[in-house]
Amino acid sequence: MLGVIGGSGFYSFFGPDARSVMLDTPYGAPSAAITVGTVGEHEVAFLPRHGVDHQFSPHTVPYRANMWALRALGVRRIFGPCAVGSLTPDLGPGSMVVPDQLVDRTSGRDDTYFDSGGIHVGFADPYCPTLRAAAAGLPGVVDGGTMVVIQGPRFSTRAESKWFASQGFTLVNMTGYPEAVLARELEMCYAAIALVTDLDAGIGSGEGVKAVDVFAEFQRNLVPFKKVVHEAIDQVAVERTCEHCLPHEGATLPIELP
Repeated sequence: MLGVIGGSGFYSFFGPDARSVMLDTPYGAPSAAITVGTVGEHEVAFLPRHGVDHQFSPHTVPYRANMWALRALGVRRIFGPCAVGSLTPDLGPGSMVVPDQLVDRTSGRDDTYFDSGGIHVGFADPYCPTLRAAAAGLPGVVDGGTMVVIQGPRFSTRAESKWFASQGFTLVNMTGYPEAVLARELEMCYAAIALVTDLDAGIGSGEGVKAVDVFAEFQRNLVPFKKVVHEAIDQVAVERTCEHCLPHEGATLPIELP
């Protein structure tokens, strides 16, 4: 089973014929019920990251519960569509990007399942190369970029934005971490697909980023964005062959994965 975790403005993926599953986890309830449907040859589980009514801010999303619930349901490969700001004028609103690196600038988030046992997880390349290839090879999709993940819920100051850009980062987001590393700990393939909604404060002129403008831009591009996610799923082989996202070989885990 494949998974899709929808970001801001991306609250549904299937029609009314999809079945709904609500799972509890050792880390509480996930953001919402998981809906399960079919895309091509794949059974797909969809979960809205912020809840169906956007009731979770980026720093309050139950990331551990979300990822645990998806794995418990049988998901082993996940696409994470998300809204991002751009840190370069080359990527304007409406651009779709498959990042290949991330930088964590969050704080205080529960970002591991391993609070005991001395487990270390390789994360040099945080996204699954197989899933990345499926999405990045689509027409009009930009392959590669570094996404810096900030704590939120506030947007960056102009100085922070210019600083990020000066480091060579290309995208700024609030939810890409710890989602990616939790997927790796659970040995699930994961790749982000980013929709640019704005030029970040230090890149564009004017009053800076406003939430109402971000949501409006996302809605304008939601139909083609969902189309890209569908097409990416169609590019994924039925059988999982990736070994990059299996970091626990030879390790004795302190917990049993679902």
